[in-house]
Amino acid sequence: MKPVQALFSPDRLKLYAWASLVSQILIVVTGGLVRLTGSGLGCPTWPKCTEDSFVTVPEMGWHGIIEFGNRLLTFVLIIISLFTFIVVRRTLRHLRKGLTWPALSLGLGIIAQALLGGLTVLTGLNSWVVGAHFLLSGVLISIAAVLVWRVYSPVHLPLSYAAVQLAWPIFVVGWVAVVIGVIVTGAGPHAGDATTPRNGFDLEIWQHYHSWPAYIMTGLVAIALGAVWLKLDSNKLENSAIKSLSALLGVSVLQAILGVVQSNLGVPALMAGAHMFGAAVIISLLTFQLLALRSKYIRFGRG
Repeated sequence: MKPVQALFSPDRLKLYAWASLVSQILIVVTGGLVRLTGSGLGCPTWPKCTEDSFVTVPEMGWHGIIEFGNRLLTFVLIIISLFTFIVVRRTLRHLRKGLTWPALSLGLGIIAQALLGGLTVLTGLNSWVVGAHFLLSGVLISIAAVLVWRVYSPVHLPLSYAAVQLAWPIFVVGWVAVVIGVIVTGAGPHAGDATTPRNGFDLEIWQHYHSWPAYIMTGLVAIALGAVWLKLDSNKLENSAIKSLSALLGVSVLQAILGVVQSNLGVPALMAGAHMFGAAVIISLLTFQLLALRSKYIRFGRG
């Protein structure tokens, strides 16, 4: 009985919150691995892997192993979300305020993601459905970031008014870059299967469309970071807005460099995978900076 109590102890809330965020980012990486290795139809049907088996068979080769492995990760995410929800509900009422809805939303979202993943297979990896699959992961990453933020519930300090006003534009423009990036991916060479058609958009032109909002977002982040830095008198490096904006600026610059390099090299698979990982991390940081600059939410008993 004690191991079970320890497993669902409220003391593990931070662990499960971080596990939720990390696992949501990880599923994007493994999904990218499926697509970039051409394993999108390694299991050619759904919910079964083949017409006669729920698991991959030797005839499906390593493509089947990769695709089926990605499907199995869904169950890992469901377990994490279930444990997280149970721990949230076992936490004292005044300490779990604002935690129930993101924990519950993650569980429901994972189920929706599994169904959408099945639809991507049944539609033969239609680029728009694949794109929707990624965007739903982005929403779940953002929700998981909210959960992490509220678990820690940092004290909200007065900040630069200019930086606060920039929080939503940064968030919106960042998401515009992500959405256009999905369109670019649908026009690119990595479809998930050799026979899958692309969306027909001009890759070179849409790469520029993708870069413009990304550059604008990076510039806005730099301005907001500078404004917050100048406003604070002490403990600058401990401020949550400084941390989130600095991380977002650093990852955005690296993401921009990677995007330019991979474009000039013909979008090699490894770099495309790294770019997908960067996009997932940026989505979480977009949420963190928004909460750090705009949220005055403090859970009773934690502020």
